[in-house]
Order: sequence, then structure tokens, then C-alpha cells
Amino acid sequence: MVMGSIPEEVDIAVIGGGVGGYVAAIRASQTGKSITLIEKNKLGGHCLNYACIPSKTLIHIADLFYNAQHAEEFGISGTLSIDPKKMHDWRISVSKKLEDGVAFLCKSNQIEVAKAEAVFVSSKEIQLTDGRNLEFGKAIIATGSEPAVLKGFEYGGNIIDYKAALSLDVIPKTMVIIGAGYVAVETATLYAKLGTKVHIVARSGVLSHFDPEATELVLSRMESLGIEIHKNSEPVSHTENSVTLSDGKNISADIIVVAIGLHPYTKGLGLENTKVSTDEKGFIATDSSMRTTDPNILAIGDVVGEPMLAHKAIRQGVVAGEVAAGKPSGFDNVVIPSVIFSDPEIAIAGKISGDGLSIKKFPLTALGRAVALNRTKGFVKVAYNSNGLIEGIEIVSDDANSMIAEAALAIEMGATLEDIADTIHPHPTYSEGIQEAAEAALGRPLHFFYGREKRE
Repeated sequence: MVMGSIPEEVDIAVIGGGVGGYVAAIRASQTGKSITLIEKNKLGGHCLNYACIPSKTLIHIADLFYNAQHAEEFGISGTLSIDPKKMHDWRISVSKKLEDGVAFLCKSNQIEVAKAEAVFVSSKEIQLTDGRNLEFGKAIIATGSEPAVLKGFEYGGNIIDYKAALSLDVIPKTMVIIGAGYVAVETATLYAKLGTKVHIVARSGVLSHFDPEATELVLSRMESLGIEIHKNSEPVSHTENSVTLSDGKNISADIIVVAIGLHPYTKGLGLENTKVSTDEKGFIATDSSMRTTDPNILAIGDVVGEPMLAHKAIRQGVVAGEVAAGKPSGFDNVVIPSVIFSDPEIAIAGKISGDGLSIKKFPLTALGRAVALNRTKGFVKVAYNSNGLIEGIEIVSDDANSMIAEAALAIEMGATLEDIADTIHPHPTYSEGIQEAAEAALGRPLHFFYGREKRE
């Protein structure tokens, strides 16, 4: 800070230009407040530039390549090749288009974007690395998270994090992924489809926090793609082209991807100069209005804890933008849907198990769309209470990522089995699986026979 300088004044300062931060800035600006959005790197943050968008872009390319090579039953055959440099360039161009779009939105909403880092000087002032100080009415922390580091496998050389794995302009011959969550599964699957020999090193089971019936289908598919999963094992050492495991195995690795989780990014923020509290893991404590323990500061997204999902951050950004602007608002959503872009995809909204819940499953083998595309390994599960109120839906299928929004809306609105069953779903689509599961739960299945039972 330059001694004697006078801080600039702004109604709301948003620290972090990721999906949560820029949404918070836009929503607050729409209320007529002056906004400064502070982002040290690229607008859109990790989601647009390094994580969500790049991974789904590459998954799509890998699916196109693999499916075209394995379409003999449809009468398609031939030899294909893939250009990793062009694939990389397309992935970069997608992120750049979206980043430019965010910049346009900020400009259109009269949001000042400061390319800088921010440090709290107090609960009312931040210092920017561009030489300015800002005195704010409210501040919103949206700094996100960073990949966790594994001791002995620190990043450098052929050891990379998931962001770097999505920025390669080559297709490795061999890859070892340390981790067993959705990032590990998505990364392993896409590279296996591109021709990489992939190993996953998992301390316990892969996707162990998810429904075993769903993960069994995903694991079977991964095995068919040649992915080797080393369960109950840990990496103990590495060289430039191999990893040694705790069970004594030595596996080849041109690239080692560490995907063991995320840590909140609060490094260097100067929270000690405020009244903001964090928990033992470093996550910022907030209430349902996204207020921290400092009355002038709010926080959203990954930095406030699980689930660390972009769409959660977006919703919290809307809430924080409104609250910071003095509007009544709260993060009171009943469900936060989650999606794994595996093969097949897994999508969940609400609860699919628990006391007082009944479950009904409809298999994709009885769905016309799935049969036509030869993609019948999957199902739709519906969980409901004794009053027929829908408590949760799980979809294991192609297009699960799109269909789960219907499930989330149904739960948010308190829909019953009849509401879903009596809603006309277009045919032939995967979405009919949700309707069919509801019909089955009502004891009146149309396209699958569950055995004779009394019907009303």
C-alpha cells in the first residue's frame, strides 16, 4: 500500500472470477450496485478453463473417436486416426470462447474487472496487487479450490494434477492415476478411449461413496476398456516412467496424475485481518445466506466446503449477490444434483436409500431409445416415501446429465409418483425411463414385467 493513498470505494468487491464469482458479480450488478470483480488469472476460473468444460470437451472427443471405431454392428467400419494437437487446440478454443463470453457479460453489466490478487487489510478494505486499495461495503470470497498434493508425489516432471492432464497436446502411451473419485474415473475413461493404457491406484474402492449397483456397471465398462484398477494399494515411489505400489507391483507410467481431492484456496487472502472463521480443513464457515462470521464478508463455492460442484457455486453466487446487495435471499435448495461423466453416466438428485423409503428400478433393456443405440447397460431408480412423495432419483445412462434436472425440479416442487407418471415424456427418449420408474412404483408398469401384483 502506498502511504497516504486514498482507497477507492466500491459497493461490492468479489474476489475470484470463477463460475460462482462472476455470477455473484452479475447478480449484484443487476440490483444497481457498483461491483469490482478481482481475478488474477482467467475469467471463468477452473471450471471454464481447466476442469469442467475441458474435461467434458475431451470426453466428447474421446467418445466420438472410440464409438466410430467400434460401430460394426451399425454397419460402420474403417480406419481412423486422431490428431492430439488439433484435439488440444479445440479444447483451448472452447475455453477461450467461454472466457470471452464472461468478459462480455461483465462489461455489459458495468462490472469492473481487476486483473490482480487481493489481500484483506481489514473487514472493510482490500489491497490489490495492481497498486490500488478498495474500500468495500460488502465482499464476496469466491476463490475456489486447488488440487491436493500427495507427499512423495509432488507436482513436477511427469507428475501432474488433473488440470494439467486436461491440457496435454499428446496422448500418453501409459498413465497412472492416483485417486478413486469421479475425476479419476472421468480422466481414466477418456484417455483409455484415446488408446492410453491406464492404471488407477485406489486405497479402497473406486467411487466407493456411490451406489454399488451403479458403480458396478461403470467398473465393468472401465475393465472392458483395458483400465486396470489396483485396489487396496498405495503408491510408494516413482521414477520418470514407472510407479511402485505398496503391494510390490511396478507399473509403467509416462504420466502420473494425482487426483486425491481438493483443498480450499484461501492462501494469502489475509483472512487473519478479518473476523472470518474457518474450520479445521480450512473451509470458510457460512450461514444459509452465505454470510461468514464477519458481517461485511460473504463466501461461496468450493471455499465453503462440500459438495465442491460448479452448479452449487453458481446458485450460491446468485444468493450471495442478492444478500450483499441488501436483498432477502437464502441457499435453501432441497437437493444439489451430482453427475459423473463416466461410461455410463451416473446422475443423482436427493436420497436413493434410507429408512422409510421404497425403491423401484426400471432397466434400460426395456427402453426403446437405449435398445436402438445399443446402450442398454443402465437403469433409473426412484425413491419415494409412504405418501408417494419423490425423495430421490438415480439415473445410470447416456444423457443422465440432462435428465437429472427433471429429478431435481420434481423434488424441489414436492412432486409425487403420479406427477411424474402422468406427465407426457417424448418418445423415444431416455427421459421415458424416469416416467417408467414412477409407473412401476405405482404398480402399473407398462414396458417391463415385475411379476403379478394387485393393482388399483
